[in-house]
Amino acid sequence: MSGNRDIEALIEMMARLPGLGPRSARRAVLQLVRKRELLLMPLADLLQQVAATVRECERCGNISSDPLCDICTSPKRLGHELCVVEDVADLWAMERGAAFKGRYHVLGGTLSALDSIGPEDLRIPALVQRVEDEGVTEVILALNATVDGQTTAHYIADELEGRVRLTSLAQGVPIGGELDYLDDGTISAALRARKEL
Repeated sequence: MSGNRDIEALIEMMARLPGLGPRSARRAVLQLVRKRELLLMPLADLLQQVAATVRECERCGNISSDPLCDICTSPKRLGHELCVVEDVADLWAMERGAAFKGRYHVLGGTLSALDSIGPEDLRIPALVQRVEDEGVTEVILALNATVDGQTTAHYIADELEGRVRLTSLAQGVPIGGELDYLDDGTISAALRARKEL
């Protein structure tokens, strides 16, 4: 490729995005440059606008251009149910299913001794405060089934024990999943969470 430093810098920046490697970033940048008026200029304007206006929701940690996100301000949401997720991507995944009608609390990560991430580095104190202030009756722990996710879930359960009903998402065989393709941990979790027919 030519020695155009701006294009190379853009390709390098795009390659840092999740799901884009150097080749995909190069193709995306080439498409943006080829369709400058249709794609590149509107994208640049939107990026500038988002950078200037979007921030974390003051209550739950979702992202929004307002101090409180649409979920926190919606009168249709159940205020007594609070679903705790690791990050905003998890909140969005839950919303895609459209099954949960309560509100969320984004932790901003998980506890990790190796990375020196403790409860004060996450939004755990804010969670405890929300449970006390907002009349929450159930906290659903929707954390990833990793060691750090489960450690975080246990810590939160200890912090909230006796104050609120604590539940977690069911774990096990996904719909359409075949046993032959599942790992041992998933099969074990499915056996422990079995139910009567």
